[in-house]
Amino acid sequence: MTLHPDRLLPPDPATRKLARELYHAVADLPIVSPHGHTDPRWWGENPRFSDPAQLFVTPDHYVTRMLTSQGVPFEAMGIGVGAETDPRAIWRLFAQNFHLFRGTPSRLWIEHALESLFGVTERLSEATADRAYDAIAERLTRPEFRPRELYDRFNIEVIATTDGALDDLAQHAALRGSDWSGRVVPTYRPDAVVDPEAPGFAAALDRLGELTGCDTGSWDGYLAAHRARRAFFISMGATASDHGHPTPRTADLPEAEARALFDRVRRGGASVADAELFRAQMLTEMARMSLEDGLVMQLHAGSSRGHSDAVRAAYGPDRGFDIPLPSSYTEALRPLLNAVGLDPRLSLILFTLDETTYARELAPLAGVWPCLRLGPPWWFHDSYEGMRRYREAVTETAGFHNTAGFNDDTRALCSIPARHDVARRVDSGFLAELVVTHRLDEEEAFEIAPLLAGDLARQAYRLG
Repeated sequence: MTLHPDRLLPPDPATRKLARELYHAVADLPIVSPHGHTDPRWWGENPRFSDPAQLFVTPDHYVTRMLTSQGVPFEAMGIGVGAETDPRAIWRLFAQNFHLFRGTPSRLWIEHALESLFGVTERLSEATADRAYDAIAERLTRPEFRPRELYDRFNIEVIATTDGALDDLAQHAALRGSDWSGRVVPTYRPDAVVDPEAPGFAAALDRLGELTGCDTGSWDGYLAAHRARRAFFISMGATASDHGHPTPRTADLPEAEARALFDRVRRGGASVADAELFRAQMLTEMARMSLEDGLVMQLHAGSSRGHSDAVRAAYGPDRGFDIPLPSSYTEALRPLLNAVGLDPRLSLILFTLDETTYARELAPLAGVWPCLRLGPPWWFHDSYEGMRRYREAVTETAGFHNTAGFNDDTRALCSIPARHDVARRVDSGFLAELVVTHRLDEEEAFEIAPLLAGDLARQAYRLG
């Protein structure tokens, strides 16, 4: 299973040689991880990971969705009422089914972690399951395999968590009070208090008022509460907000209409149309707040969350049943962009699950609006082929400097180096092809490679 040193590099010998040189120039640069979902408790408390199954299987929805697709019950993966509690049994099941991951990015990530972190060079299978389990379990007892130590080992420069607007950020406070020098910053994610269709929306607005001392029964008080929470997040190191909306629709309603809309959704029972319009209006309101406080906006749109009602009810969210939706950005973003898009203080990073929009809409938009940057291939497209399609679709129209570099967007700590390694290999191959086809000078390629590996992310997220 030993990882090939030229994996993912172009097959043509001359192109591969240059790609290899470009890759080696950036392979060991620090990791900038400005958007992700690692558990803040890892950084605040630095706990020991309990076992291989809890590290690689149960919390990873990339893994669980593949196993689910082949009929493996959630309980067998340690999830739900009556779930399997023996981590070795969960691991054995995973190893027996590891062949299902052939050709997927998950296999690349997992095998990279197994070899580079745990010295496991036998491919997972029923026959090798216990040997791999024992090797990983033994290392997890060592202090150098706790989260903070892995952060240092991975050469992470900064990592962002994603935190709800109502979170107390206690783990971030604990981290700031520790003697560890790692940089972990929160991200303001207000979905639960801007989406009238979110469970417990009214109670969440009440709690938002309690936390801020603002009257969240009124439009003015509600906006003031957001400003207060954003200020708190900034005081804890945040440089960005994140907005996970079903669509990228924005709105810029007259003041009286915005107040009336808020009154309708605050009372409860808002229509589907009202809910969508309110989310749209709040994206523009958040953009205006960004002009004031400097938070970079991220818009993650186009996912049908919890496609299986039964799975969501029985096992909760984030179980692999989120499915991409077609999304259109040009008209959807027009109200926000016409309101504030030419203000140099605004920075808005766009993510999509609809690849058909790359060349048709997103690259042209980012290629002219100064506030826009394109986020990297996200979620289902965080892969060799997905990254290649992205670069080929957007570069000619948006260039490199209108993109936000790479971020790993992961809950799986051990996959972070692997994900960045894949991106650096893909980008090195793409740059090499531009050089050998005489679209780029070799010197320029060596200038661009570190931008893609980290500098663009630092700039886009104001992490300098």
